[in-house]
Amino acid sequence: MGMETKTAHRRAADEEQGGGIFTVPNVLCFVRLAGSVPLFFAALNNSSGLFLWLFVFLAATDWLDGKLAILLNQRSVFGARLDSFADAALYTVLFFGSFILHWAVLRQEIWWVIAAIGTYAVSTLYGLVKFGRWPSYHTRMAKTSWLFVLIGAVCFLSNWSIWPLRFAMVSVAVTNLEAILLTRLLPEWRSDVTSVLTVVGPKYVRSEKG
Repeated sequence: MGMETKTAHRRAADEEQGGGIFTVPNVLCFVRLAGSVPLFFAALNNSSGLFLWLFVFLAATDWLDGKLAILLNQRSVFGARLDSFADAALYTVLFFGSFILHWAVLRQEIWWVIAAIGTYAVSTLYGLVKFGRWPSYHTRMAKTSWLFVLIGAVCFLSNWSIWPLRFAMVSVAVTNLEAILLTRLLPEWRSDVTSVLTVVGPKYVRSEKG
């Protein structure tokens, strides 16, 4: 495939919005993105209860927007990228807010956190360098990690147990390693890739040749 054809396909994908910018799933992403601001201020004000429940609400929009995008047939490249930006904002605030509220505890878990954040940084930078875009794979493993992070954050912020958070950090690191591998294997940027198996499998190879 020539460079001009690839560029044309890329532009066509960017223009295809799955019903416009302000679809229901995209609005939920905007809510999550904007909601990260009051979430951060809740941490600054030492409002641990508000921080916890606001995070749970915003994290729930992450699950809901994906389901509605499929149900309403409103999946789009713009939506996938917006979802990734909103997720990055939310979990960045979760990271800093947790340190503000629970520094004494979380600093003892720093290596678990570094494993998750470090692999995410490598995955994102690799995608930006290779494709000029933020990776938006939304793999099955990433969706599973979302659940683990939600459970781990609730347990940690509620002072129940630290182990679910540790498990979540490992899950996130593994998810990021899969994303790095996807970036290595894919010839061009793609969104919504189920797993690395769909890339290395025979079906994908045939589709690329076709």
